[in-house]
Amino acid sequence: MYVCSCFGITEEQVKEHAAAGACTPRQIASASKAGTDCGSCVRRIQGILGRGQCPRRAALDRGEPPLTTQQPSTATNPEPAEVAAMAAQAPAPAAAARVAA
Repeated sequence: MYVCSCFGITEEQVKEHAAAGACTPRQIASASKAGTDCGSCVRRIQGILGRGQCPRRAALDRGEPPLTTQQPSTATNPEPAEVAAMAAQAPAPAAAARVAA
């Protein structure tokens, strides 16, 4: 079942990201872009994640790394390094406003 219609993110993909360490809607958005367009799916994502029930939280408390080496199967979603590279190339909001003026 689709959670985010804007980016075609399924409930299973959200659960895979959560299992890989994304424990908040913001982390899910960073991993998959779900919730970053119209925002109507954010409450659904919160419901899937639950309150304090992150599968990796206990592992994090034991000092394990925040993310596993196995990434969720999201062929259409960019890797975090790609997202960071795209963000670095994007003009700053103030610079974009000066160009538009």
